[in-house]
Amino acid sequence: EEFFILTIDDNGKGIDEQHREKIFEPGYTTKEKGMGIGLKLSKRFVEGIGGTITLVNKAEKGTKFRITIPVYKKNS
Repeated sequence: EEFFILTIDDNGKGIDEQHREKIFEPGYTTKEKGMGIGLKLSKRFVEGIGGTITLVNKAEKGTKFRITIPVYKKNS
């Protein structure tokens, strides 16, 4: 009742262990093209509203993120 939990799960190649600590750093990317700001901006937004975004380790292929967002309760 206090948080919404959103899980984003794909079946791609995943994120190598060597990159996991850096994925939220500004300018960090493993792609030839790109600015490496998408995950940093996402994290900044989610944390700005009191939530969290975390990379969840998966045993199989793919990547999983868990986003927790607080429920806004309007006072009546």
